[in-house]
Amino acid sequence: MRSVQRIASIGLAIMVSLVLVGCGKEPVEPATTLDAADAAEFSGILGAGATFPAPLYKKWIDEYERTHEGTDLRYEAVGSGEGIQRFIKGVVDFGASDAAMSDAQIAKVERGVHLIPATAGMVVLAYNLEGLNGELKLKRDVYLDIFAGNIQNWNDPRIQETNLDLTLPDKTITLVVRRDSSGTTFAFTNHLSAISEEWRDRGPGVGTLIDWPGEAMTATGNEGVASRIEISEGSIGYVEYGFAERLGLPMAWLENGAGQFVKPDADSGQQALASVSADMPSNLRLYVPDPEGENAYPIVTYSWLLLYNRYPNQEKASALKEFVTWGLTEGQQYGADFGYVPLPQNVVSMAEASLAEIQ
Repeated sequence: MRSVQRIASIGLAIMVSLVLVGCGKEPVEPATTLDAADAAEFSGILGAGATFPAPLYKKWIDEYERTHEGTDLRYEAVGSGEGIQRFIKGVVDFGASDAAMSDAQIAKVERGVHLIPATAGMVVLAYNLEGLNGELKLKRDVYLDIFAGNIQNWNDPRIQETNLDLTLPDKTITLVVRRDSSGTTFAFTNHLSAISEEWRDRGPGVGTLIDWPGEAMTATGNEGVASRIEISEGSIGYVEYGFAERLGLPMAWLENGAGQFVKPDADSGQQALASVSADMPSNLRLYVPDPEGENAYPIVTYSWLLLYNRYPNQEKASALKEFVTWGLTEGQQYGADFGYVPLPQNVVSMAEASLAEIQ
């Protein structure tokens, strides 16, 4: 990929924070990490992984610690791929990923693995087009070809066809994609592969880190992508709904499998999950690449916590199980405020049953 890595991650985070504060908007908090020495000395419960659910997990931790004195939890939003690697290495107490661990990855963990779906959300296509007075609607084959590099200008006739009431600029489309190993990338490319045989079999395919066709700007984490779109006129990128919502980014209405243009919101996300909730297998690894339903939003994903089957410290294991149980029940009420889709009740029940098996 001929990526345009124009700003280093740290510099971007600082610059975006200054820009957003100057505009009176709430900045998206960049991910923070412990250095090796601090991680070794930390005696509480440490987790790391996906940026997709990070705002919700931060809220859970804040609320839980407020009502459970003596509990010390920390979560590092480092991306799904890095979270899985830290979990496999055993340097965290739990991981988090929007791409459930594969059988090959699970086989590397001697203590065994429990995949616990903790929340769900939508991957949206957020964009930055000044003066576009109206909702941008994108057909399935159109947004596919935008990210395949086949549609490169905003006033392309195929985009204009479903947006006759909008004046689209004669401007080059700038893609913003993830540079880090990402479950959000997995969910998005899994959807593209589900709707396009060409993408699946002869294109980039599915992955947490892929070689995007053509040129693209890259950013780290959902917060990085959202922030980059915010300051880049003519851009479009894939990002978790809550991050786009917090920055006030416009989001495209996408054509779903029923041929309907659907706005990303709580209702369309819930309808997408409802269409597949009964299909959740016993290992709790279920992908939703192209949900059915006339009003279902087409790109949704579960997000999993990764827990060991066995913990050497019984006290820590009990504390972690209590926290996750709280998140699956009381914690679900906070999801909507951050743009997440609450889990269907049958999925919560299955997750609690799996959690009870942890030793």
